[in-house]
Amino acid sequence: MSTTVPTAVPAVETTDGPVTLDAVREHVAARALTPSGTGTVGLELERHVADVRAPGRRVPWDRLTSVLAGFSPPAGSRITLEPGGQVELSTPPGDLAGAVAGLERDAAAVADVLAADGLVLNSTGLDPLRPPQRVNPASRYRAMAGHFDAAGHHDDGATMMCSTASLQVNLDAGPATGWADRLAHVHRLTPVLVALAASSPVRRGTATGAVCGRQGVWGRLEPGRCRMPGGGADPVGDWTGFALAAPVMFVRSRRTGECEPVRAGVALADWAAGRVLLDDRAPTAADVDAHLSTLWPPVRLRGFLELRFLDAVPAPLRPGLAAVVATVVDDPVAADAAAEAAAPVAHRQAEAVRDGLGDDGLRRAALAVLTAAAARLTPALAASVHPWIDLVERGRGPADLVLERFHAGGPAACLIAEDAR
Repeated sequence: MSTTVPTAVPAVETTDGPVTLDAVREHVAARALTPSGTGTVGLELERHVADVRAPGRRVPWDRLTSVLAGFSPPAGSRITLEPGGQVELSTPPGDLAGAVAGLERDAAAVADVLAADGLVLNSTGLDPLRPPQRVNPASRYRAMAGHFDAAGHHDDGATMMCSTASLQVNLDAGPATGWADRLAHVHRLTPVLVALAASSPVRRGTATGAVCGRQGVWGRLEPGRCRMPGGGADPVGDWTGFALAAPVMFVRSRRTGECEPVRAGVALADWAAGRVLLDDRAPTAADVDAHLSTLWPPVRLRGFLELRFLDAVPAPLRPGLAAVVATVVDDPVAADAAAEAAAPVAHRQAEAVRDGLGDDGLRRAALAVLTAAAARLTPALAASVHPWIDLVERGRGPADLVLERFHAGGPAACLIAEDAR
């Protein structure tokens, strides 16, 4: 739940003093989108960690932190640990080729460090075997769990925090005059890209019947936090309204310094306007920034565009997926071809989650998107897309690879096979 910032965010006052509703609105709007060019890419990869000798048990926190203590990824990615112990790498911003190469170098390096202690990293959208269990002791995650419990999202909240893994692609906002069209384009492509990346058909030892179970979790989770509509004419205004209406998840206690859950549905706007006091005080700029970090629509505005809807996919397919997504957004020729291919299925989000590339329309669109991207990439990056084209031409996707291993060896085999093909 951390981000790489591929472009600079404008400087905004972040004092510890209380802020008014108008100041909160300005603060949120200033952080939504930053005018820029295009072409800068940041990648974030989450992977599940399992002990090859005991795959059914979570790896203890002390063991994880001990193994990774002092490790610095060689290509400069930032390494963080998620609530369930998932390892996340966030690349420095750069061009597409550099981001892809850097992520692969660092992904291999951290895998080697963990393998020396009998641990393996797995790239599927959902943990296929273990129930959700928090191992990260940070008070932020305890507070998030408390909020989800009170909001009636105990199971999906716990699953999201502890049992999901994704590949996030972060792209420049682009020129301000094109923000609405750029976001509308990304939303139009979302069902096709969700179907393409779907790799989460198994959960808690059972094939669920939905190929993208991870996105199914996000789709059910707290709507005011996770389901911002896309395609409006004023993306910054829409984002600001969404953030102000979203319920505050936690507040850092002045007394203890720990994050405490907000169990009632308190909108940020109500706290900022003084209609409700949390921790017996008005919000600070730091509180607003913490609130923004708990908003998780499929496309999050962080000064740049954070595309959050892709499952983590088996390692051999990862470079091609990152290259395709960045190219069909940033390259004008590929973007036009992808938009044409995606238009007939732009409304098929439910089918993308349930059927993925098993839906004929989504499969045809995905193949056209892959082909459009490959035609615009360098030879090295285009080569990373060819396995995708071969796979989709055979009517298959990452979820089929996961299911093959599941049927052959059970959920434990899914979990401990990073490079399953």
